Amino acid sequence: MNMMVNSDGTLTLASVGELGAAAGPSGQGAWVGGVSRREFLKLSGGISGGLMLALYMRPADAQSPPAPSPDPTPAFVANAFIRIDPDDSILIYAKNPEIGQGIKTVFPMIIAEELDADWARVRIEQAPIRPDLYGSQGAGGSRSVAANWTPLRQTGAVARAMLVSAAAQRWQVPVSECHTEPSVVVHASSGRKLRYGELAADAARMPVPEMTKVALKEKREFRILGRSVTGVDNPKIVTGAPLFGIDTQLEGLSYAVYQKAPAFNATCAECNLDHIKTLPGIKDAFVSAGDPRVDAPPGIAIIANSTWAAFSAKKQLQVKWNESPASNDSWTGFVARAKQLAKWPQGQNSVVKIGDVDAAAVGAAHNLEAFYQFSFVAHAPLEPQNTTAWMHDGILEMWCPTQNPDSGRNKIARAFGIPHEKVVVHQTRVGGGFGRRLMTDYMGEAAVIARRHNGPVKLTWTREDDMMHDYYRPGGFSSLKASLDKHGKLIAWQDHNITFTADGQKPVNGAGANAQEFPALLVKNVHVSQSLMPLGTRCGFWRAPNSCSHAFVVQSFLHELSVAAKRDHLEFLLEIMGEPRWLPPADARSLNTGRAAGVIKLAAERGGWGKKMPAGRALGLAFHFSHAGHFAEVAEVSVDSNKKIKVHRVTVVGDVGPILNPRNAEHQCIGSVTDGLSAMLALEVTMEQGKIAQSNFDAYPLLRNADAPEVDVHFVESDFPPTGLGEPALPPLAPAVCNAIFTVTGHRIRTLPIRNEGFSI
Repeated sequence: MNMMVNSDGTLTLASVGELGAAAGPSGQGAWVGGVSRREFLKLSGGISGGLMLALYMRPADAQSPPAPSPDPTPAFVANAFIRIDPDDSILIYAKNPEIGQGIKTVFPMIIAEELDADWARVRIEQAPIRPDLYGSQGAGGSRSVAANWTPLRQTGAVARAMLVSAAAQRWQVPVSECHTEPSVVVHASSGRKLRYGELAADAARMPVPEMTKVALKEKREFRILGRSVTGVDNPKIVTGAPLFGIDTQLEGLSYAVYQKAPAFNATCAECNLDHIKTLPGIKDAFVSAGDPRVDAPPGIAIIANSTWAAFSAKKQLQVKWNESPASNDSWTGFVARAKQLAKWPQGQNSVVKIGDVDAAAVGAAHNLEAFYQFSFVAHAPLEPQNTTAWMHDGILEMWCPTQNPDSGRNKIARAFGIPHEKVVVHQTRVGGGFGRRLMTDYMGEAAVIARRHNGPVKLTWTREDDMMHDYYRPGGFSSLKASLDKHGKLIAWQDHNITFTADGQKPVNGAGANAQEFPALLVKNVHVSQSLMPLGTRCGFWRAPNSCSHAFVVQSFLHELSVAAKRDHLEFLLEIMGEPRWLPPADARSLNTGRAAGVIKLAAERGGWGKKMPAGRALGLAFHFSHAGHFAEVAEVSVDSNKKIKVHRVTVVGDVGPILNPRNAEHQCIGSVTDGLSAMLALEVTMEQGKIAQSNFDAYPLLRNADAPEVDVHFVESDFPPTGLGEPALPPLAPAVCNAIFTVTGHRIRTLPIRNEGFSI
């Protein structure tokens, strides 16, 4: 890795190790970029003898906005992630959004491990949104750890190698004779030691090794990874310190709300703006046509001197909406249409065909059919959508709790004709994401308001706004058929998926049939197809997109089949897996039948599968592979004579590779079970004439603490690369519980939420 001072005063930097997926499946790449001498000195802190290494983790289209300026104290600024000061303190930046998944703690743990840092001396800060330095800075799809595992390790290892080189040079000994202990370089034969802080200035002058060639630790050498570490923000969270977007305060701040029509895409025909402007605390109110380029729908903006004044004025709005361009969706209409399509599948398109399902059915010992449906679901994060925006001096600054800062920033820059480097996004902690904040409509609305307003303005959605203007998890339907041979073995599988489309061509986000979805590639005769119904309601990614609903359908129907065959469900699932092997495309994110069987067996063992249960109580088992995670769950459930259920215990077993922070990993699984149970029991969003019926928690009852089950979490710590944990533990929950309910009652649940079939908690 080289640095060259050009004749025009710029520094040409070669960089490797792009963080993110833009450079290809390996997550590595090589880029060349230039920064001015002034920018270089700013980024290195203006230090004497210091150096900002050329470790730019940047996508090909990245811009180069002015670099941040750390305190001008002598330090070793190893790269955009690490700064070591003479007092041995170590600053590590966490680059991706913290949405409750623990990334703000885990990412620095990965870097600190390879740096061989003393964790007690590590300070963590949220990195600025600088894709030119850090690459992709989004959080979604349980991809954060998987995409950044190797590059972050290399980042720490490069800095460690330079510290070791600096010590070896000072001692005039070979590098091979030196090793590190936490924040110390040791010369083995003489026992001499130098602290990282003592080596900071010398290390900054060392040649920068290539990231792909530095030695990484073996798992057995880990000192930090694999032990439980408390979340870096935990003390601030429990003491109510301002961390979240909604906490943002700036001098001269105004407060805004944005009223949208009940039916998506309707526009304002008339409203009482003159009256609204006379109300106490109101600074401005105007009708906005919105801007589809930034996902801002038409609406009415009210700007006030307090959130209370803005909310109070919003309640007095009287609006006549023009609904001619609006959505006219009807849930009851969708249900009726789906049942027709299940019988007469007009418009049915094949997704995958293997073998001959019809021929297999002719000679089968058992042929079963079933129709399943599941509802639309809202995200309902505790922190409603919000963004603070300030247009000044040709710059648009935004403070935002987003999972997708790069996308929001780029959309706004393109739409408003602002250079990308002039749209500055400050990443705040996110008070619940679940996929909702992958969408950036709240950023777009705030930007539209900020263009008109003189000064900083904070847009805050009400709970009703958040519930009625979500990007919902799409509801859907499945018409299933399957065949069993005389031994009760699954020999044919048909799944006609009936879902929605916004453009008439492809399913909406979070919906649709997948040719590789379990068990399609494990059965000799398969036909997976789908039909699309037009939809005007906005849809998006909800926790474990597709899998969150698909697992309920597939794993419940598989249980129907094992019951029909009079076979033990554990045995039936393991038979489907067959011999250990990778399924296509046979990479680290593919289903491995050996790993699947491993978690199924361990879940059955830990969950007490096969033991005699008290009357009115049973166990349910389900498996699902999603987001590169293999998970099986056993639910212990009782049902009384009034169809009131109690989920006593859920045993969770997952294989996501090495567990980096056990406490955080366990908490993520508990959260997934809680979220999955809440949705399964009572959560649904319905609409008529395009208007959402549920507007608050009285009609959208989240699970209460008293009803939460005991959750027992276990992991199979394989040596495969680590994958995410935010999503894959959720999908097996609903079928595990529903299978247990069937065992107790003989009632097969084919509709979510289960309260629509008369069950309650």
